[in-house]
Amino acid sequence: MPAPNFMIVLPEIFLGAAAMALLIVGVYAGPRAVRAVTWLSALALAVTAAILLQPAWSAGGVTRQVGLFGMFVNDGLGVFTQTLVIVGSILSLLIAVRYNEREGIARVEFPVLVLISTAGMMMMIAANDLISLYLGLELQSLALYVLAAFARDNVRSTEAGLKYFVLGAVASGMLLFGASLVYGFAGTTSFDGLAKLFANGGGNGIGLITGIVFISVGLAFKVSAVPFHMWTPDVYEGAPTPVTAYFAVAPKIAALTLFLRVMLEPFGGLAGDWQQIIWAISAASMVWGAFAAIAQSNIKRLMAYSSIGHVGYALIGLAAGSAAGVRGVLVYLAIYLFMNVGTFAVILCMRRDGKMVEGIDDLAGLSRTHPALALALAIFMFSLAGIPPLAGFFGKLYVFMAAIDAGLPVLAVIGVLSSVVGAYYYLRIVKVMYFDEARGAFERPLGGEVAAVVLVCAIIILFFIVWPGPLLNGAGAVAATLFPG
Repeated sequence: MPAPNFMIVLPEIFLGAAAMALLIVGVYAGPRAVRAVTWLSALALAVTAAILLQPAWSAGGVTRQVGLFGMFVNDGLGVFTQTLVIVGSILSLLIAVRYNEREGIARVEFPVLVLISTAGMMMMIAANDLISLYLGLELQSLALYVLAAFARDNVRSTEAGLKYFVLGAVASGMLLFGASLVYGFAGTTSFDGLAKLFANGGGNGIGLITGIVFISVGLAFKVSAVPFHMWTPDVYEGAPTPVTAYFAVAPKIAALTLFLRVMLEPFGGLAGDWQQIIWAISAASMVWGAFAAIAQSNIKRLMAYSSIGHVGYALIGLAAGSAAGVRGVLVYLAIYLFMNVGTFAVILCMRRDGKMVEGIDDLAGLSRTHPALALALAIFMFSLAGIPPLAGFFGKLYVFMAAIDAGLPVLAVIGVLSSVVGAYYYLRIVKVMYFDEARGAFERPLGGEVAAVVLVCAIIILFFIVWPGPLLNGAGAVAATLFPG
């Protein structure tokens, strides 16, 4: 048996080692080391990204490599989305620094848990076997359960963590049951082995199809797609706001990438069997995300339903099952990252009379009390609504075009109509900020870190149209590797 190639998972190994080292530092240094550990965690994530991107900077570029006895793979899809996950984690850490201090939850465990969950997400994305997939998924999930309940003296946060844990355990059980069915009927858990089996026209029995359905259910829960979204509004509302921002981007990107990898690589030969499942949950997510958000008065719950809708848009690309669809999903995820982190960074500034406020009506008159903050939030809302020429418009445009090219015009029409409905509640926030009477100024924003994140995200969303080439070319190159024909 050949020696395992550990270089394939060097970024994950480094990140795990950094998490353990920083945990030891935190134990011995105590509470005074919280800020230092947070910044060191951000630095560790940046170094991980440099290790990850090193092959991309070389002359040969990223080539597909399988290591650790076929359990993990390193390819363009992994490098692209793992980089997005790392960026989301860094931005979430930055906006959490002063918030945690003000709320009395500044502990060294917070950045360490972010590192551990990020390592789990990177393992998920790099999985080339159903067993490594499950290990990465659980490593991510266990850390996220604790983060959701991190404000342990807050009843809502504790409730959010408990709900997430219970429902997450059920979803993990379904995914594991599906994986066991696939193994029982196919005789292998390897993605490469499954791909060969289905490519030869075998393995389309009822047992395997049932296993794929259960795996799809587990993954749909992780991306909060309808009808497995029930945990999302309560967890988004109850978790500390920086944790909610983290939930909204990094785990979503990782789980959607896993969805792409699982469906297109091992089960790509059965596209005709699973495509209708993805079509249904995509359409349901878009419609429910659009209509359920209309009645929300809490901005974090509104963003929860917004995320459900955006998952539906991203799944259009997977339903298309083509290179154009994959490119659309990757572009969408990159743009979605900055739209959501920027929005939650603004929400962090909603503080009045010594406590956080989360009502949409609390934004009344923000354009007169904090004009720069109102302008940034307006940019994010217009982009989330898909209004040109902001970046969010192009994210939707590419997935809709992929659906039409793949012969799914009805799904594209549902997406367009859902966008029209969703525009109502995004524009409602802009109306409240610019046309309603002010309710009083918010307290001083949470420092330079939050301001920097808001500024960077707003610039990227606003000026994406000026220089879209790197993202579009990178996503296109990754998609081409998945569909070499």
